[in-house]
Amino acid sequence: MSLIDEYILTNNFGRLLGMNFTILEPGIVNYSLLINKDHLATPFSVHGGCFSSLLDATMGVGALSLVAQNNQVVATIEMKINFLKSAKLNDELMATSRVIKNGNKIIVMFAEIRNQKNELLALSSGTFLPYDAAKAGY
Repeated sequence: MSLIDEYILTNNFGRLLGMNFTILEPGIVNYSLLINKDHLATPFSVHGGCFSSLLDATMGVGALSLVAQNNQVVATIEMKINFLKSAKLNDELMATSRVIKNGNKIIVMFAEIRNQKNELLALSSGTFLPYDAAKAGY
């Protein structure tokens, strides 16, 4: 079983939120989320933490896809988010990552969230530290 497959099996938080991903190529990931009532902070709007989690997961799996073949996983060490527009109940969100810099010690990623109308809802950049997968329990 690959490290990515093991990650899918053990990613309980992503499963709790209902997030699912597809790795298009190393560093480029699509992560989807259908907004339900459990994601709402108010009767009409999604909680910002939901966006934060989706963006972190998208960039994190993007970074993971760059280092998994070296039996490494990644930890988020910095993240910035711009919240541009709210999501509503039943919105279909798609977050997409891309690599800014795949360095010797850190990986810098970017991600954005769009809804089913292709409206830009949020942007994020993040820095990730690769480390041995055994330290994470794999």
